[in-house]
Amino acid sequence: MKDIQNLQDDRRISIRKVGVKTVSYPITVLDRQKKLQHTVATVDMYVNLPHRFKGTHMSRFVEILNRFHGKFDLQKFHLILQEMKHQLDAEAAHLEVRFPYFLERSALDPDASGMERYECRMHGSLQECDDLVMELNVPITLPKSLGRWGYAQVSVRFNEFIWLEDLISRVQQAIRSGVEAASVESLCGQLGDTLKDTFAISWFRVEVENLADGCSTFATVESTL
Repeated sequence: MKDIQNLQDDRRISIRKVGVKTVSYPITVLDRQKKLQHTVATVDMYVNLPHRFKGTHMSRFVEILNRFHGKFDLQKFHLILQEMKHQLDAEAAHLEVRFPYFLERSALDPDASGMERYECRMHGSLQECDDLVMELNVPITLPKSLGRWGYAQVSVRFNEFIWLEDLISRVQQAIRSGVEAASVESLCGQLGDTLKDTFAISWFRVEVENLADGCSTFATVESTL
């Protein structure tokens, strides 16, 4: 059978994105206290194809992912992007991994008990050089509140490795410091000031959303350090 995907295409139209989405996949992520944490991720993998190719074999994406099964860290993330770009002869490769991360509440507050769930997202791209963004959703609860006041969505690029627990801790400390004012503007500013003082971070974007009745209010801040 002919390999239709790799046949030359004379139309000179580049396919901007082709790949697979919402692949449910077990991964392990680094955990400072327990060394590794097992979780289940939702994975999107796609590439930008040059105009000379009609397409690519979709099964190759999952084959590449399977070869890197196991510990999932920033180095593995970069290697997967390299493999996608090389094996699929792509102009650029993109990988997005969304997963829940669990942390004992006592690690952040000695008086708290139970587990807190944090929704995490890692998005990486590789063209001439690579770019990696970590995104973290942190729930905000006011003192004596029975429900969620809202959420802080924190996106960062790194200068150097930082434990996910440390990033969560910094965000939670900033929220506790600014929670008395209980406004999206004050909390957003408090988080921005905290992240500016974190050497391991080279860029950040913060969005704070209050889940008010009838509508939601929000504030954002972004900075390159």
